[in-house]
Amino acid sequence: MKLPALNNETVRPAEMNRRDFFKSGAAVASVTLAPGVTLMAFGGEANANANAGKRWGMLIDVNKCATDCNACVTACSKENGWKMDGNPETDAQWIRKVDLTHKQTGREASLPMMCQHCEEPPCVDVCPTGASFKRADGIVLVDKHTCIGCRYCMMACPFKARSFVHEDVEDQAAHAPRGKGTVESCTLCVHRVDKGGVPACVESCSATGHGAMMFGDLNDPTSDIAAALKNYASIGLRDDLRLNPGVRYTNL
Repeated sequence: MKLPALNNETVRPAEMNRRDFFKSGAAVASVTLAPGVTLMAFGGEANANANAGKRWGMLIDVNKCATDCNACVTACSKENGWKMDGNPETDAQWIRKVDLTHKQTGREASLPMMCQHCEEPPCVDVCPTGASFKRADGIVLVDKHTCIGCRYCMMACPFKARSFVHEDVEDQAAHAPRGKGTVESCTLCVHRVDKGGVPACVESCSATGHGAMMFGDLNDPTSDIAAALKNYASIGLRDDLRLNPGVRYTNL
């Protein structure tokens, strides 16, 4: 159907861009929820709890991270309700241990890898629906209510920190909503942070006596993490990409 012509030209309806298309409901995620669990927990409500004056981050001392220790991974799995079934192709990996060996010196290191909560997150840039978003305090999340499972964010993440939920989900925690057909990743235990706590991985690492993980407000010069970053050299993974990750490593 043609619209009225202006200046002898046919006026056509404005093309809908990709993000508007998905938001209009033309594409819908396949989401399976448990009773009492709402995916909206990571939408506007979560962002409303963010303090724009803060920048939450983590500092990991690789020298203190034991190769045979998986306490942080186990704690995250228990806290957020994702299971480790031994299949790396389909298992959720909110956090995982990575072992590295320097090719020339042979030095070995073990470190936890999770969403790096970048200041310039590429996952947010490529998301067509806005489901991937960064809170005002720097925490990067996925609103599974609007996630369509396209997995663009997984391809964009240089840290392989996101997982696609292939299986039906059971025994969900109300504070960590999950949905089949959606993408998920480390949330820095936002439900704990908003109540003044620390992520489960940090708590468990401290309980082992290793103390390899430190969490706090990077913008607060009086915080322990800000003082440590000022006094000790650290790096962000793939600093060449200029993403300014909120997770940094020392002695790597």
